[in-house]
Amino acid sequence: MKIYTKTGDQGITSLLGGTRVPKSDLRIDAYGTVDELNSYMGLLRDQDVNIGRADFLKEIQDRLFTLGADLATVPGKDKVKKPDLHVEDVTVLEREMDLMDAELPPLRAFILPGGHTSVSFCHLARTVCRRAERIVVELASYEQVNELVIQYLNRLSDYLFVLGRKMAQELQVEEVTWTPRN
Repeated sequence: MKIYTKTGDQGITSLLGGTRVPKSDLRIDAYGTVDELNSYMGLLRDQDVNIGRADFLKEIQDRLFTLGADLATVPGKDKVKKPDLHVEDVTVLEREMDLMDAELPPLRAFILPGGHTSVSFCHLARTVCRRAERIVVELASYEQVNELVIQYLNRLSDYLFVLGRKMAQELQVEEVTWTPRN
């Protein structure tokens, strides 16, 4: 199978289900941003500090492919074969957050991204996740979107925030807190 088809050379692409749309379509932006997030998740998975959670981060990447397939499907095309997102996918993130949070000091200030390159990568992933969530919410105001997609992205951004804190703890770097000017 060739990687290039030349069918997108005019700025048009196909959604799952066959509908052709401009590459600037909000639905394309939504799943493209999820794809960008998935790349950052791979970068996070490759960090030495995350060796012990690499399998879990790969599971998140798998879920992001599922989200992407959902977002790439024309609303109402129920016969398109694609994996499903489940409520359990959201609760697994919550459970992992609770486990990490139990080992972290209480949060007493806003955290600035930084302190270590690996932690910064985590914050980049978190902000891309938030952007993906905003785009999907906007898309949902125009057409049907699986509500679990929005919930998963919301919870994943929370997970990434807690993961950044946990990574800082494991790397023994001080969290950079924000102190507002008076």
